[in-house]
Amino acid sequence: MINQCFHGGIYSVDPSLVKIDFSSNINPLGISKKALGAIKKNFVKISSEYPDPECTYLKKNLISSHLNEDISPDCISVGNGANELIHNFAQSFVKNEVVIPAPTYCEYQIASKRMGAKINSIGLKNWDFDADEIIQKSKKSDVIFLCNPNNPTGLLSRSITKIVENTDSSKKILIDESFFDLVDSKHKTSSFIGKINEFKNIVVLRSMTKSFGLAGLRLGYSISHQNISKKLLANRIYWNVNGLAQLAGAIALTDRKYLRDAIKLIKIEREFLQKQFCHMSSFSSLASDVNYLLVRSKKLSSNKVHDLLLKNNGILVRDCSTFKGLDKKYIRIAVKLHKDNLLLLRSLRMLDN
Repeated sequence: MINQCFHGGIYSVDPSLVKIDFSSNINPLGISKKALGAIKKNFVKISSEYPDPECTYLKKNLISSHLNEDISPDCISVGNGANELIHNFAQSFVKNEVVIPAPTYCEYQIASKRMGAKINSIGLKNWDFDADEIIQKSKKSDVIFLCNPNNPTGLLSRSITKIVENTDSSKKILIDESFFDLVDSKHKTSSFIGKINEFKNIVVLRSMTKSFGLAGLRLGYSISHQNISKKLLANRIYWNVNGLAQLAGAIALTDRKYLRDAIKLIKIEREFLQKQFCHMSSFSSLASDVNYLLVRSKKLSSNKVHDLLLKNNGILVRDCSTFKGLDKKYIRIAVKLHKDNLLLLRSLRMLDN
């Protein structure tokens, strides 16, 4: 039996109890106003038509407005969220064994187990991937899964290049950059999207759900060399991305100010939260490069913190005890608007004794 993969979101609990959801790492600005306007204008027409199975308009805008790379549409695979693409990747390339760091996003393991694969779990080293161990274990594996920035740590990897450069090219590597659009601009050059022709065994994953506030519409895409993209396409379900999601994503990509504003806000609010944790005796936060923080509870267990915040304040955080490689002392919190962050801090201080 395949183990369950736990996620955040209001439906992970009784949704009527949730006033503010800090468990989902979504762009704190929500959906782009330009995208929302396009949905309202075209809702009736699009809802009664079959969607474009090739996502042509979305791919065009990805290339012209966002990727800033010499990317062919044939290198892009679009999915009903990043999760679908993770499972599509596993179906296409996982056979016998895989390498997965721990802690990291749980769907890699679930997708691999569905293919009957053995999981080689490699613990982090100083909160980063253990490059030497991963390279060694990859010799007997089909696939490596790497999340960058990693979830739940929020940290960009300093060793991912070493792993890619020293892994046999016959091994496929999924580099999950689902949160990359929300990292500080100074880190943008560390993306692997521009290296798909240099490293023809990599698949780079992005989530528009997170970066463009499209959680309810579900939208993600991957970039890879055409040879890999063809194999991914062969396992794609026809009409897998609905028309409203395609339109919202395509228009959101043209709203560059929206994304710049989000990145600026996240940096300010993340640093604000980190400074506040320095003054707490019961909680401390890990450094982060993106829109969420891994927080350690020094006294109460993570599930206790989760339950008390929800019961007393209507605040939902992610209990990280379900992440392989973490103990029962960690929660993950999203970086949200200042007024919401103040409510979270006030609620945590009530437990800080």
